[in-house]
Amino acid sequence: MKKFLLILTTMLFAIVALAGCGADNKQGQNKVIKVGATSVPHAEILEQIKDDLKKDGITLEIVEYSDYVQPNLNLNDKELDANYFQHIPYLEDFVKQHPEVKLVNAAGIHIEPMGIYSKKVKNLKDLKDGATVSIPNDPTNGGRALALLAKAGLITLKDGVGISATVHDVVGNPKNLKFQELEPAQVPRTLDDVDAAVINSNFAMQVQLNPVKDNIFIEDASSPYVNIVAVRTGDENRPEIQALIKALKSEKVKKFINEKYAGAVVAAF
Repeated sequence: MKKFLLILTTMLFAIVALAGCGADNKQGQNKVIKVGATSVPHAEILEQIKDDLKKDGITLEIVEYSDYVQPNLNLNDKELDANYFQHIPYLEDFVKQHPEVKLVNAAGIHIEPMGIYSKKVKNLKDLKDGATVSIPNDPTNGGRALALLAKAGLITLKDGVGISATVHDVVGNPKNLKFQELEPAQVPRTLDDVDAAVINSNFAMQVQLNPVKDNIFIEDASSPYVNIVAVRTGDENRPEIQALIKALKSEKVKKFINEKYAGAVVAAF
């Protein structure tokens, strides 16, 4: 009987110990963070840091998007831990338009200069009277596109409108340009049908346009449109988010950006 009790006690201790080991293993499993991103260059850049984060016990899952709305809505709804696709003016305007969304800028990573492209002309002065120009239709990228057209000398905007400019703020239009407003991802696909298009670099690269070589006018390095990592308000100091930012701001990533994009994407750190 005593022998039986001893065996039973030993078995119980073993079961408890195994249960404890199981709990420890569960706690020791890699933490998973989901980051929403557009494919080029954001998802490509994120791919470079997967192994670095794994060394810190973090598994990075990249969720790719082709639009600028769902990544913010999904992040706000806790379907993502962060997103990496937008610049500061876009986030600020999005939050203003969607007061229920509580997102903040956690870190600036890179700049993608916006450019003017054409398959019809090689110089802006050759645009004909009444030419059609396609531009993004979201508030900040639309305003940014119009500001670029103004800087190129094609139009004049109402004083003080800044990045909030719309086509209704065009007060000077000597070439009588017609504007075709579309979702940013669709603008590059209009190049065969319009005279010129103002395209974000990430979408230009998706259709094999080289922002450095193929533009006929492009933003310079003074562009304020830094692409950022966005998170829910209060998550800025989460260890996983800090690890993500540290990895993105590494010399390894800077080297990758310089070599991969050759000036079409510029590190902002």
